[in-house]
Amino acid sequence: MRPILTLFLTLVIPLFLCLSCSDEQDFDQFDDLEITPAVASSIFSFEADEDFINTVTTVNTFYTQTFIFEAFSEQFVAERLLEGTITYEFANTTSKPLNIIVEFLDAGDNVLDFENFNIAQGPNQTLTRNVEYGPNGKPLDILINTTSIRVTGRNLGDNVSVSPEPDAKVTMKSAAEFIFQLVE
Repeated sequence: MRPILTLFLTLVIPLFLCLSCSDEQDFDQFDDLEITPAVASSIFSFEADEDFINTVTTVNTFYTQTFIFEAFSEQFVAERLLEGTITYEFANTTSKPLNIIVEFLDAGDNVLDFENFNIAQGPNQTLTRNVEYGPNGKPLDILINTTSIRVTGRNLGDNVSVSPEPDAKVTMKSAAEFIFQLVE
């Protein structure tokens, strides 16, 4: 009985395997694969209290800082950038109206683009602005060619007033989200 069962299994199981339903494997699916990850990061932030702003008496510029920004210095990354959004957020609890300018600079310190923010004296609501780059916004070349970002803060008010708010200050934060195409 055992040899018959062994013969049966040896002949019938391979026959069933040959006739079973299965799809042909498509290993060309990788060619159709499209990967577009979104990468988010903070870019810069600053904070200045009202006492510090009041000490600046000559040109009313209380803050100037240049930040290195080499996110797209690698050609591989720059070529695959599809779009991006930079978000700026301001809060002002000082008694001063302020002007903040954010400049995008290339390797020769030439201004590629800028954002100008006039912020009312505080306390006020947090101001948020999204700036898009890519098909629905400004040219991607601005981001790709930027090597540094300069932020300048100016006091548009006086140098003696004091806010009734405890710990009066201006804060600025920025963040970005970029979308890349990894596979072509």
